[in-house]
Amino acid sequence: MNIYCLVHLDFETLGNIRDWACEKEHSISVIMPSENQIYPDPNNIDLLIIMGGLMSVYQEDEYPWLRQEKEFVSSVLSCRKAVYGICFGAQMLSELLGGQVSRSQYREIGWHKVRSLVEFDKNDRLFNVQNDLTVFQWHGDTFTLPSECRRLFESDACHEQGFIYGNNVLALQFHLEVDESCVENLLENCSSDLAEKGKYVSSGDEIRGRDDLLEASANLMFSILDWFEEMIENT
Repeated sequence: MNIYCLVHLDFETLGNIRDWACEKEHSISVIMPSENQIYPDPNNIDLLIIMGGLMSVYQEDEYPWLRQEKEFVSSVLSCRKAVYGICFGAQMLSELLGGQVSRSQYREIGWHKVRSLVEFDKNDRLFNVQNDLTVFQWHGDTFTLPSECRRLFESDACHEQGFIYGNNVLALQFHLEVDESCVENLLENCSSDLAEKGKYVSSGDEIRGRDDLLEASANLMFSILDWFEEMIENT
């Protein structure tokens, strides 16, 4: 399986995504849209993962490369390839599918609960999870739900936390990919975000040392990637 990841931060790693891909012996390639704007043929992609970022999807004037990235992602969607958007990536998918992205009322940083908004089927491997999940968040924007999408989660801070479109596009506002290194990189490089206190902004001490939550996130991420793998193999 050929996996391509759009990465928007110099310090961002793929976390447990790379662990899963290596274990499964899948090919995984990283593209940084801000530096390398030579994109692969969508037909050569099995799964596209759009990672997070500090910019906003509506800041095309400040980040002109966003226009070409959006064109590329649109071409992948048109080919009905599997796409998974994380945080900034989820917001981009919302916009490209007809939704809107804007500043959220609350910034959401740290480990916070999200609630399930669907009745999980025991045979639905992707969504066979508890009604409440404690997941890692780091965002200040939010999105609206595009039409023809299945709404998945919400939190107290953010109404939209995820959706699925068709049977091949998944968007999640939260970060299941994080491992200890990912968390430390964010705390080191984005510490100013924590200085602006907010109702849903945790401290560094509250964020660190949650091995139990990191393990739960990895387990859910692996389940999602297994779902993508099975779906792609059966297409």
